Amino acid sequence: MIEDQELLIETGLKQTISAEQAWHYNILPKSSVDGELEFYADKKTANEFLKEELEMLFGKKIVLDLLPTDTIQKALSRHYRIADAGKSEKTKHLFNIESDDFLISIVKEANEINCSDIHFEAFEDKCRIRFRIDGKLIERYIINKSEYPALINKIKIKANLDIAEKRLPQDGRIFFDTGVSKFDIRVSVLPTLHGEKIVLRLLSRQSIGMDITELGFSENQLQEYLEGIKKTSGIVLISGPTGSGKTTTLYATLKIINKEESNILTIEDPIEYTLEGINQVQLKESIGLTFASALRTFLRQDPDIIMLGEIRDKDTAQMAIRAALTGHLVLSTIHTNSAWGTISRLADMGVPAFLLSGTLNLTIAQRLVRLLCPKCRKEIDFNTKEFPRNYKPPYLLSKIFESVGCGSCYYTGYKGRKAVYEVIPVDSVLQEKIKNSEFDVLNYLHEKDIKTLADQSFDLVAEGKTTISEVYPILLNSEF
Repeated sequence: MIEDQELLIETGLKQTISAEQAWHYNILPKSSVDGELEFYADKKTANEFLKEELEMLFGKKIVLDLLPTDTIQKALSRHYRIADAGKSEKTKHLFNIESDDFLISIVKEANEINCSDIHFEAFEDKCRIRFRIDGKLIERYIINKSEYPALINKIKIKANLDIAEKRLPQDGRIFFDTGVSKFDIRVSVLPTLHGEKIVLRLLSRQSIGMDITELGFSENQLQEYLEGIKKTSGIVLISGPTGSGKTTTLYATLKIINKEESNILTIEDPIEYTLEGINQVQLKESIGLTFASALRTFLRQDPDIIMLGEIRDKDTAQMAIRAALTGHLVLSTIHTNSAWGTISRLADMGVPAFLLSGTLNLTIAQRLVRLLCPKCRKEIDFNTKEFPRNYKPPYLLSKIFESVGCGSCYYTGYKGRKAVYEVIPVDSVLQEKIKNSEFDVLNYLHEKDIKTLADQSFDLVAEGKTTISEVYPILLNSEF
């Protein structure tokens, strides 16, 4: 029976009503044929007046298919995410691209449900809008091909971009004020086969106020990290893929070391958050303002601390080493799979081993892991076959938890994310190994009881905070 099944609703049909209308009336669209709208409705709250009110609202014949409250509530949570479902009001139809409020409504909705990115995408027959929530994309709107260019132009105008330029990528920024919250939006425009694709990155100011103790460091890792950033010179490197939380870690770090007596300079691409008391520079490679050229100028600006958005090439790596050698603390990111992998990456970029051994204070790797919803997680028997074939768990488990889904987590089974870290302080033994180009240090790291990304992830599974499927890619890439 439908009562025991998940209600599947096409994205195009979802747009028949707004999230506020769905929650207010406890309804979901079932079909729309020949001027007739059919809705799933809550049998407990539906009454003789509901059909009449909906017919007046939509100007069409309404048919109601009554289902149990639990089925309706579950479907509403999954298909119509909303911050305060109980406070919804009867609002006018949300999906109206011609309205100037449409774009504002999308951004407000995304911000309320903690979406990090909004994707506007064009294909041969249709266009769509997707939200990234807790690292995963969900389809939210379908747009007619004819209406898409107008929407793209509205975004470009707000971001001060050239609406006539449709052949080249463009980058911009929008300051958004909802009246309740203020935040910046980073805009990236990319020409594709069937039209321009735009990604809006919502830069929540919550990351600025994030306390470093809340990020995910273990007690020992946090102590090692704080010791590394309190040094007056040297390099601290953070590695990880895009979207792994490196920027949040860097800004939480800058918040700690931002003192009146320190001159802090940053070169970023782009500047994601503005910080009071810190001199931030936006990268502009088109006019020659690169990481390396900015660093050269920074050294003449009497800096104490320098933050590089990313070490991408040989010139930047060598300038970072030079800055560290001349008595400055340098913070930066680099793309590698593990904390120790940064050493070989820098060596490949041409940084001499003897300079690297004398300047590197700390190397870190991090990933973001989705956490299980504490209200609906389910305990199950553990099966070793769920691990990657070559992974050896540090200890045995008898029980683990799996995701289920409830109204609190929008029936995803997950709620929130946490960073897992791998922190390697470069001591005298590691300095000697780097100087001699001895990169096989796994046994020594084990002796020092340094937790790897895989170890941290496995611990989260053992504590019932996440699932094996969520950390599987990390376990798969375990290096020691």
